[in-house]
Amino acid sequence: MSLRDTLRNIVENVDGALAVMIMAYDGIPVDEICIEQTEFDMQLLSVEYATVLKEIRRSVEVIKAGDMEEVSITTDQTCVAIRVLNEELFIVLIMKRDCNFGKGRYLLRLRSYELAEELA
Repeated sequence: MSLRDTLRNIVENVDGALAVMIMAYDGIPVDEICIEQTEFDMQLLSVEYATVLKEIRRSVEVIKAGDMEEVSITTDQTCVAIRVLNEELFIVLIMKRDCNFGKGRYLLRLRSYELAEELA
């Protein structure tokens, strides 16, 4: 399955999914699929979360708690699941607040291994 097909598979199979994107830690998007527009800028959200994710990763390394795998952020409007793909890239799934969050996390975990191999 191609990179875009894998991303499309994720976002189309999660009720309430808005977008999925692969990002670098410097905030540059590698690829994305957006299936529904929102009131806020999803690209900006991902760039800002990339900054937060770098700090979380650094903190995890300082306290020697192991390798960071996943982070989730929930607001009154969205649920965001972020999964690390490798040292340079991560995947972000942006969903509505009333989404199927468990399925979103599951699909990210399931597909993250093949995405990491494809992006290596």
